Amino acid sequence: MNTATLFGLCASMLIGLGLYGLLTHPHPLRKILALNVIGSGIFLLFGAIAFRGAAAGMNADPVPQALLITGIVVAFSASALAVALLLRLFEVTGDVSLANEDPAAHKDTSKDRPHD
Repeated sequence: MNTATLFGLCASMLIGLGLYGLLTHPHPLRKILALNVIGSGIFLLFGAIAFRGAAAGMNADPVPQALLITGIVVAFSASALAVALLLRLFEVTGDVSLANEDPAAHKDTSKDRPHD
């Protein structure tokens, strides 16, 4: 087993672990972290593919490296946006879960009250 195959197997394990966490955990912050684990696995897989081509004697291609750096920046900014939205949701509702939400509970009752 060579180095590129080992990195590919580790990347597959990270992607599988992230998918498991994404499907089993209902908490939104854990889902965000699971998506980050999936992204890390994908970045590792792209790195292993780029290394495999360079190890085979081909010229080093800068495109996979540029894609990795761009993907890391985009994943970081998307994670920051998701956490900011989660914090805003907590500020507004006092809870971060939307699973037990009852639409009738947010009904506007100001029409039922008599005006002063």
